[in-house]
Amino acid sequence: MIVTTNRHASQSEIVPATKSRARVSSIGARAFLLEAPGEFDLAAQRRIWALSRSVKGWADLAEDIPGMTNLLVIFKQTPEDPDLVVTRLLEAWANAESIDLEGKTIEIPVHYGGEHATDLPALCNLSGLSDREVVRIHHQATYRVFAVGSAPGFGYLHGLDPRIYMPRKTVPSLKMPKGCVTIGGMQTGVAMLTGPNGWNSIGFASLEMFDPTSTTPAMMAPGDTVRFLPERIEL
Repeated sequence: MIVTTNRHASQSEIVPATKSRARVSSIGARAFLLEAPGEFDLAAQRRIWALSRSVKGWADLAEDIPGMTNLLVIFKQTPEDPDLVVTRLLEAWANAESIDLEGKTIEIPVHYGGEHATDLPALCNLSGLSDREVVRIHHQATYRVFAVGSAPGFGYLHGLDPRIYMPRKTVPSLKMPKGCVTIGGMQTGVAMLTGPNGWNSIGFASLEMFDPTSTTPAMMAPGDTVRFLPERIEL
């Protein structure tokens, strides 16, 4: 389970967001979501990582789940005083010192273009860039894994060049193949499962990034660095 960057989910807002203050929302009776203020950037994510580490010592907490510049906390029982939970979270956020996670470097060979790059022409039209420029911009960037989830092994990556941002589709592709290299909004990633997908495909990666039989099934972990390597370009 992971909380993504969609901030329009049905939530009961308790503390409104400001430029300098985190936002806390309730999700059901036992779960609370703290969203970092400001931009979706590495500085905010480092504080989320620090916050996650600090709340792990709470005896009444069942689970904490870091997302993209947010943290979901789930309590063992319904808190008697939700306002007290909000105060605890905001105090922990205020005291959270930025940390960085030491991760590994993952290189993912990509076949750019070809039959799986179904959305590359639309991205070129939107950006005003040629297909070769889009491919170059995508593979020359360095990405950090902010969080994992949504599908087994899927990594939420930060570092996409704004020139190739592309909104998610209003009507998802019904059967996007596993391995498609995609762009959704300000993020990029690799499809972990074949099925409906609202992200935009620009290529394909055959590298297996999730092995359920392994002691560490997911190749990606928060803090890892990811590079996409152009194994083949077919434009």
